[in-house]
Amino acid sequence: MAELPIETIFEILTRVPAKVVGRSRSVCKEWYALLSTRDFIRVHCSRSLVSSNQRVLLIDDLTCSIHPIIFQSYDYGPRSIVTLPFDHQNNDVSILSHLNGLLCVCLNHTNELLLWNPTTTAFKRLSTPDSLGIYINNLDAVGLYADDADDYKVLHIKRRCGVYESYVYSRELNFWRNIPFLTRQEYLSPNFYWSPGTFCGGTLYFTLCECWVGGTNVVICFDINSEQFKEISFPPVPSTGFIQGVLVNVKNELHMFATTGWFEITIDLWTLKEDYWIKVLSCPPIPPISLSLWGDITHYVTNGNWFVMTKLGKLFTIEMDTKPFEILYPVTWFRGYKGAVFVETVVSPSI
Repeated sequence: MAELPIETIFEILTRVPAKVVGRSRSVCKEWYALLSTRDFIRVHCSRSLVSSNQRVLLIDDLTCSIHPIIFQSYDYGPRSIVTLPFDHQNNDVSILSHLNGLLCVCLNHTNELLLWNPTTTAFKRLSTPDSLGIYINNLDAVGLYADDADDYKVLHIKRRCGVYESYVYSRELNFWRNIPFLTRQEYLSPNFYWSPGTFCGGTLYFTLCECWVGGTNVVICFDINSEQFKEISFPPVPSTGFIQGVLVNVKNELHMFATTGWFEITIDLWTLKEDYWIKVLSCPPIPPISLSLWGDITHYVTNGNWFVMTKLGKLFTIEMDTKPFEILYPVTWFRGYKGAVFVETVVSPSI
């Protein structure tokens, strides 16, 4: 390997798993320098965004574990127990957003925000002495994105004392700054709940939903280049029961799993085209299940059929005539409280 051109070494090592990259940095000073460059990390990340590198992080009061998904059988692979590298109390950690192997985390005992890469274990605290980077559950919203200069940023929307404020954290600058945020006065009500942000095509998307049957449901969009906000409508779903809209990025197109119903739940998949929603597919009504079990849904797996997963395994199967496409789709309850679906990369939470 020492006699290979540096370009060849670059091409080889951008195709190996993230943990192999970590071990390879100790081979020699030249490799350490190469594998730490921004170009290497960017190319390696782009080549790592495949289904085989997806992992499920599960957190409970006693353990934190990481599982691969076996797409052939739609089961969890053997778990690896991990130790959280930051101070916490009984694993009381919320995963708020994820992008390219980075997780935006809230420590619930201090309300501090962190960036964390569970593959490399590196993390960065985002809180400041003047209370920036402090997240309040059920009032705030967070989204993680990357700009054209490959700077990873966190958008934090804060609802305090009848006022909305929004801030952007830059990994490159290690700095929070305030940006204008205007919205309707009624959205200040604590009856409105924000989803985590989903990054897709240069925009962060959030659902904003009123917490009762027949309430208002909208999607808030943040253009990362102009740093302007706008509102678009929710898909035209029935408002006769619970409504939950789960946003996912599928091949750089925004989709929404719109869950509706009361005793029987229906899931429709919608895609966004120029601010209008188009229905992609509908599934048959799901047999009645307990609310606690419904709240424990972690993600969907698809390879022709759709498998709804919980921490215990498959909950039920939705038989659909769709093109096979191996991927996990995380859902809101899971991403906000119990863990995350992420891709193993060497992207660092700090510069």
